[in-house]
Amino acid sequence: MSTTPRKPAAPGPAGAADPLAGRRLDVDALIDDPATAIVVCCGSGGVGKTTTAAALGLRAAERGRKVVVLTIDPARRLAQSMGLTELDNTPRVVKGVSGPGELQAMMLDMKRTFDEVVLAHADPERARQIMENPFYQSLSSGFAGTQEYMAMEKLGQLQAEDRWDLIVVDTPPSRSALDFLDAPNRLGSFLDGKLIRILMAPAKVGGRSAMKFLNVGMAMFTGVLGKVLGANVLQDLSTFVTAMDSMFGGFRERADRTYQLLQAPGTAFLVVAAPERDALREAAYFVDRLETDRMPLAGLVLNRVHSTGAPQLTAERALAAAETLESPEQSEPDPADAAADTSADTSDAAEEEAGPAVGAVPSETEVLAAGLLRLHAERMQRIARERRMRDRFVSVYPDVPVVEVAALAGDVHDLEGLREIGERLNHGKA
Repeated sequence: MSTTPRKPAAPGPAGAADPLAGRRLDVDALIDDPATAIVVCCGSGGVGKTTTAAALGLRAAERGRKVVVLTIDPARRLAQSMGLTELDNTPRVVKGVSGPGELQAMMLDMKRTFDEVVLAHADPERARQIMENPFYQSLSSGFAGTQEYMAMEKLGQLQAEDRWDLIVVDTPPSRSALDFLDAPNRLGSFLDGKLIRILMAPAKVGGRSAMKFLNVGMAMFTGVLGKVLGANVLQDLSTFVTAMDSMFGGFRERADRTYQLLQAPGTAFLVVAAPERDALREAAYFVDRLETDRMPLAGLVLNRVHSTGAPQLTAERALAAAETLESPEQSEPDPADAAADTSADTSDAAEEEAGPAVGAVPSETEVLAAGLLRLHAERMQRIARERRMRDRFVSVYPDVPVVEVAALAGDVHDLEGLREIGERLNHGKA
């Protein structure tokens, strides 16, 4: 999705051209655009996706949008920052929003979402059989990939309700990044697997009569499989597949529709990263994957960028000044004092009694100032390191708009903190 480029920022202290000139992400233009219906925040764990999603939702609501934020992160930070005691599978209104819009928030409940799907697409008796099945209970509670697939299901449900004009999605933290995009394919692989097809075959071709026909082959197959999985597990799986047979096609169809929704022009992906090597390496993976899957990338949010109020004081100059304060030079003796010293007692005992020369020991103020200078030097070195990481990413992905979000002094724990993040997302000042 295209965004309006921001004006180039002023050159840095060394006068170098800003590498982000002409490619800054205009977040307000993105969330103000009525055509933007879904914003997906993705990135590796620990980079601030949840906070970014919440701040975007709050800012969009206070600028007039009707917003729901869907978080898939099991942490409770989002509820706390929005003044809610808890979040669950039902959108809850966030109070304290100033402006013409409305904000609601929710946290994905994987099992409850799965139950809702079963109840909506099966008659009551079959739904009961499915939900009481041990295999279903395991699948809906913690089977690999279930969370990502249910996130797709919930997103599709929210979009179909047509109650909000903007949905902000906080994706699951995951090393393999866009797992939720793989959910339809994973489900398809599961449904198309040989085990599922064999277990479904008797029901598809006529129940008991078919079982007689397939008895010899199935007996051999189930005998071997029963030794591996256990007879009870195999029976639970077979019962589950039989009960779910009529629903499998619906799962795939809905997942495919949601996948297409994510590719539509009304969707915008924001890759969230910290200005660190590993986080930006993950961000590069996200960008490549989104391009491969033809997903609309809006830009990169570079979170927790450090800055200084004294950019003209370089790390080298700060360290040199600190060393000067910590090790002051000996004072040059006055000629008259030197003459007087000549006639004075110059024995070793007298020199020891005289004590150290004036200026040899730094004062408490000088020690404090030196410590502050060293802290400033460390900060400048960190800023330089972050800029190198950022510039390396920008050089590889020159067409990806970037917004830098300056680091806060503390954690975000209320709406005011989210507003501050929203302001920094808009201005991009680091």
